[in-house]
Order: sequence, then C-alpha cells, then structure tokens
Amino acid sequence: MRPIAQAATAFVCLVNFVVALSAQQEAPFTYAITGARVVPVSSVPIDNGTVVFSGGVITAVGANVPVPPGAIAIPGKGLTVYPGLIDMGSGAGLEPPAMPRADNPQTTEDVERVKRDTLLRPHLRAADHMNPMAAALARAAEAGITAILATPGGDGVRGQSALVLTSPGGDAPQIGALADDRRGPLVVRTPVALHVGIAGSPAGGDAYPNSLMGIVAFNRQAFLDAQWYQQAVPGNRSRPYSAALDAMQPAIAGRLPVAFRASTARDVLRALDMAKMFKLDPIITAAREVDEVTAEIKSANARVIYSLNFPTRRRSLAPDADEPLRALRARANAPKGPAALDQAGLLFAFESAGLQDPKDFLKNARKTVGGSLSKDAALKALTLNAAMLAGAADRLGSLDRGKIANVIVTDGDLLDDKTAIKHVFVNGRPITLPADAIPRR
Repeated sequence: MRPIAQAATAFVCLVNFVVALSAQQEAPFTYAITGARVVPVSSVPIDNGTVVFSGGVITAVGANVPVPPGAIAIPGKGLTVYPGLIDMGSGAGLEPPAMPRADNPQTTEDVERVKRDTLLRPHLRAADHMNPMAAALARAAEAGITAILATPGGDGVRGQSALVLTSPGGDAPQIGALADDRRGPLVVRTPVALHVGIAGSPAGGDAYPNSLMGIVAFNRQAFLDAQWYQQAVPGNRSRPYSAALDAMQPAIAGRLPVAFRASTARDVLRALDMAKMFKLDPIITAAREVDEVTAEIKSANARVIYSLNFPTRRRSLAPDADEPLRALRARANAPKGPAALDQAGLLFAFESAGLQDPKDFLKNARKTVGGSLSKDAALKALTLNAAMLAGAADRLGSLDRGKIANVIVTDGDLLDDKTAIKHVFVNGRPITLPADAIPRR
C-alpha cells in the first residue's frame, strides 16, 4: 500500500474512533422504572405503570410502555413514582455579593446612600450568583427537592428570583478548551419574580429607614422612583442612569410578578394596596394569617407561596414557662393556612423559607394534611402548582412526556408520615442517597 493510501486509511480509522468515542460519551442516560404506581399529578394515577426518561427528559409514561434497549431498568413493584418536589423559596446555593459598607462616612448622606444601596437591589439576579456545588443544594436533592426558587434575602427591594435545579448533573463533553459555566444547566427559568420585603426587622443602623413603617415607605418610594424613571425621557440629563430603577421596569410594566414577603394579615393588605397602587402582578410569600384575608387576595388575583417554616417553641424557654397567647395561636394555626387557601380557590405553593433541615420541607407539608388540606391539594402545591406559579409548568411539575426528568420514588404514599424516599433523579440523573442501590453505567 502506498504511503498516501496508508495515511488516508489511518486518518479514516482515527476519525471513526473519535466519532465512536464521542457518541459513547454523549450517549444519554436512559432509565425505566417499571411496574410501579405512577402519580403524574396532571392526570389520574396509574396502578401498574412505567416511566421512561432519557437524556434528562421524560420520554414515556403509561401502563403498557416498553423498556427501551439498553435502558437501566428499576423494578417498581411496591413503589410509587412522583414528580420531584419544588421548593418555592430558598437560599440554598445562592451566594450573592457582599452588602455595601460605609467606610469612613463623612456625612449623614454618605450613610444613607449606603443604606439605600443595601435595601434597593432589584438588579440582583439569583441566577448569576448560584453555586452549583453548594452542599445545601445537595442536601435538598437528597430530601426529594429537585428544584427551588432561588430567592434573594433581606429587606427592601431584594432582587430577582430564578427557578433552578438542585443538581447540575454530570459534565457534558466540552466543545472548546475551557470548561463550561456549571450554573447554566441549573437554571430552568429566570427571572421569575421581583422580591420585596414588607415584613421582618429592618436593616440595622441609625440611617433611614430604621423601622418597619420606614421600610414600607422606602419600598413605596422605590416604585414611585421607578415610575418616574419610566416616564422620564431617556437621555435627559435629569434622568441619570440607575441600574436599580432600570431593573424594576418589567415589574412596573406588569411583565414581571412582584413577590411581597408578608407574614401577617396586615402585611398582606399593605402588599395588596401597593400592588393596586402601581398596577403590579402580586404574589404573597410567607403568608401567615392568610385565612383572614383570602377574599382580598382573590380579589387582587394574587397567588400565594406559603411558608413551611412553621413557628416553634423557643429552645431557650424553660419547659414550664408560659408563652404569649399570640405565639401559641400562631403555632397551632400554621398548618391550617393552606386549607383556607385551597377552599378559597387560590393558586398556592410551598416554600422552605429558612428551614435548616431540607427534610422538614416534606415533613411540614404532611402536617398541612393534618390541618385539613386534602392530599391531592398538598401534592399539587409541592409540584404542579409550584411549576405553574413559577411560569414553568411546560417543563416541570408533573410526569408528562417532554418534561424535565425530575423524579422521586417512594415506598408508599408521599404524604404519609412513615413513607421513605428510595430514589431521586434530577434532570434524569440519579442522586446518591444513603441507601441508594441504583445501578450506574
């Protein structure tokens, strides 16, 4: 064989080898959970069903679904398959930039200017500050929470939330010489809402605002300023560029929902008044005492994200110490709020809102069933309703063909206290659990 022909043959072999290797690397992970009770949420349960997903997408759900060749089959006899849980308010994995500080302030204006920058951060985008390798995200995934609404914290106008997955999955083959940004695969939708703190203690310091009513006034002024910014002629020297006010324009125009953190009935009414004043699209989060204001919430066409971080007895109290009646009432009524929302026909979902242990998210959701909420309503609040509220029901929230393969498998009814989660998949990839026996490729 001539040298040129030999070289050509070697080149063809090399190309075939690279193509084969690339195909092997890019082969999708395919799983089939067979013979299980399947609860799609969007339709009636299937008593003896199969769920197939490949490459991070659900490809088939039904009673007579064949297992694709090469799929990893997981026997589902005695197990139940659900869509993954969605936590609609969490700081897990969110690492925002440090708050501004007033170093050597010379005037009161210097201090107040820094305070304003601390409280007015609508341009803070959660999607830009996620740590995909955060331990808090991994713990959430282990608890069956496959997606969260990453929400900036603090008082004032807090920033823009993003719906993100709790695991980035494996590394995809790289096209260029540099590794990809792993935050990208996490993000399902951004922004979801602009978040505003109505309740809670105001930021510290002596500068304005330094009271709850001061925070309320500050928030109202921020929206007034955003309105002025919208109406002023761009380029006019009287309208200097403001990243904060610019970021509020979608909310002012009604294109981006505004999520007001409101813990009491009075806070909820304040939030709804502000939404009406500025023609905003309101979401109420935290939502304590909602049973007292369901009619007002419904009239405002607002949705609700209910906190599962239920009040507890302070550990510092002696066992025989008395507590205020208001504290006792709040603790007793916390699991009952979702039933009132459901009875009023309101769209609502759940948030962890600072729970230290992600396992308490499902644990406390189960308590709402004890508080007269139906199991079907609680399940929808944990899955499909959450996806609808986040504007992502076309991608998450139910076991339907074409949706992201966020899947959990349990050994019983999800909302029964003794039920355990046996398998978790995020974006079609298995999460390692303490007793995980899912075979690996």
